[in-house]
Amino acid sequence: MAPSNTSIKLVRNIPSGSPTLKDFKVESIDAPTKSSLKPNQVLIRTLYLSCDPYFRGRLTGTRDSYVASFEPGKPIEGLGVGVVEASTSPKFSDGDLVTGGAFLWETRFVSGDSALTKVPSNAGISPANYLGVLGMPSFTAYVGLVSLCSPKAGETVLVSAASGAVGQMVVQLAKARGLRVVGAAGSDDKVEFIKGLGADAAFNYKTCGDLQSAVKKAAPEGIDIYFDNVGGEFLDVALKNMRPFGRIAACGMISQYNATPETAYQLKNIVNIVPKKVSIFGYIVTDYYAKPDYKNFIDEVSAKLQEGKVSYKLDEVVGLENAPQALLDLFEGKNFGKRVVKVTDSNQRL
Repeated sequence: MAPSNTSIKLVRNIPSGSPTLKDFKVESIDAPTKSSLKPNQVLIRTLYLSCDPYFRGRLTGTRDSYVASFEPGKPIEGLGVGVVEASTSPKFSDGDLVTGGAFLWETRFVSGDSALTKVPSNAGISPANYLGVLGMPSFTAYVGLVSLCSPKAGETVLVSAASGAVGQMVVQLAKARGLRVVGAAGSDDKVEFIKGLGADAAFNYKTCGDLQSAVKKAAPEGIDIYFDNVGGEFLDVALKNMRPFGRIAACGMISQYNATPETAYQLKNIVNIVPKKVSIFGYIVTDYYAKPDYKNFIDEVSAKLQEGKVSYKLDEVVGLENAPQALLDLFEGKNFGKRVVKVTDSNQRL
């Protein structure tokens, strides 16, 4: 009999409002085996899974998004990193460390070899780094700030959710380019973390009182670049404080992901876009992996990581069975850093 295998499946789609644990099902199923592999397939034991804000869109059931919705009755899937335990593909061998964007939320699963990328297995570097500092969130920061907003030394950048998976890298990339950095986060310890990354000013948006006054105090001469991770009121206030020819990287709007038509925030300062000649860049990071931006990112961040000039905070939840709650907490800002789920140890064989 095949060993037990934990699987996290979606029970129903949630078009609006807040998902709950009842929308997920934790099941124990038979694990795949080497004998079940077809040509060019790989049996993977999952090490880490990524929890990301874009999952909220995949829970809706919509058919007109840039990424397919999760289907009820099927496993959740997303970015992950794991170890090859068996392979019928010439591209991969037992023991290889691999990453990809279609990791099933299962202890072990079978994948086609075209969906996987082999990554170095270096001593001293956690496999989870390929979901964080060397992964999609950091590249998202690079594209929004460097590729799209073209920062110049001496400019001021405002970063919302600055302690999060993307925001913490935006802060460091901006400081490396000589910008004045203002960061915002939702707790005092997160604010201290942002300052430790080099931010010139930082504030707790939950306790600062009037948000407009807090931004004005932190950036009295205005904002040249706003890196938006939250949308809603924060985007509205940023629009009011943009300098002429300002740029906005529209990375995410997590404050609105669980909104209903009745609770969605209505922008009031959108009129400022025209007279202030503001450019807003909406983007999806997957469009940039085949461009020179990706190599430039890897070269820069890998070098800084090896030199100890960049740091990155992971928020690790242990146990695949805890993945649904780990994801739900993300939508409420309960994570501190990049949220990942540790499924198995790298030296463990099931």
